[in-house]
Amino acid sequence: MTTAQRSPGTTDREQIAGRLLKSSAKASYDPLVEIDWESPVDPDRYALRPERISIYGTELWDQLTEEQRKELSRQEVASIASIGIWFETILMQMLVRHAYDRDPTSNHVKYAYTEIADECRHSVMFAKMIGKLDAPYYHLDPAAHLLGKLFKAISNGPLTFSGALFVEEILDQIQREAMVDEALEPLVRAVSQIHVVEEARHMRYAREELARDWKQRGPLVKAYSRLVLGGVVYYSATRLINPKVYAKVGLDPRKARKVARRNPHHIDTKTWAARKVVATMNEAGMISGPGKFLWRAAGLLGR
Repeated sequence: MTTAQRSPGTTDREQIAGRLLKSSAKASYDPLVEIDWESPVDPDRYALRPERISIYGTELWDQLTEEQRKELSRQEVASIASIGIWFETILMQMLVRHAYDRDPTSNHVKYAYTEIADECRHSVMFAKMIGKLDAPYYHLDPAAHLLGKLFKAISNGPLTFSGALFVEEILDQIQREAMVDEALEPLVRAVSQIHVVEEARHMRYAREELARDWKQRGPLVKAYSRLVLGGVVYYSATRLINPKVYAKVGLDPRKARKVARRNPHHIDTKTWAARKVVATMNEAGMISGPGKFLWRAAGLLGR
């Protein structure tokens, strides 16, 4: 690839893909083998730091016993993992479309195929973790489910890679914190560690391609991409915690959902988890216009 094909601030597409392929060969995991799936989940441990739980610090939190709080942490991890499976399934389809129009012998496309394989394993890993946490797969509401179908059908290059970055960065921040906290459930820590290691490569790939593609787009495509991305961000961030998790600990789902949405601790957690991707998108100029309102409404730009 010639220098003329590069965007400022990015490396040569084939060189970076080649390095990512080598890294994948050295540090990829089979979670079915690497994780101890036979050990029981410890009911005396949190699966998520208490301060990251959606109703932490509220009157509803004060009503719960310690056992209920730990159970809620497991259900919220399962809800986040359910969102992860939902979006990884969308991402795999978008990556296949991205590869379809390109040379499969190139490092760039070979890494796209490698990432698809990673995401397949991650989805299986998340599904097994959900089952071990004695939780259901938390289905999204019909509106979000329909949006996912629409998004994977109409996404362009910037939307494919900005959407991937958004979801992966949110999960990455939560999991980086969890994997080093020895007080948390070992299964959740093991799943987090594998996902963090492999997603670091995926995020590098997405950042490079987003920066390269975005600079080549005209004002109409950029305006369209900002708005659609805002919608994806809003529906993803506001559905990280499915209201059905609250019923598992005896709370009214509707009431608890309202409390969580207004909870300053929960808003701060979402802002914290999104801080890196917000910085990346701001630098690229992808958070502006009507789309910015959706980012703010999702609780990702602070209070």
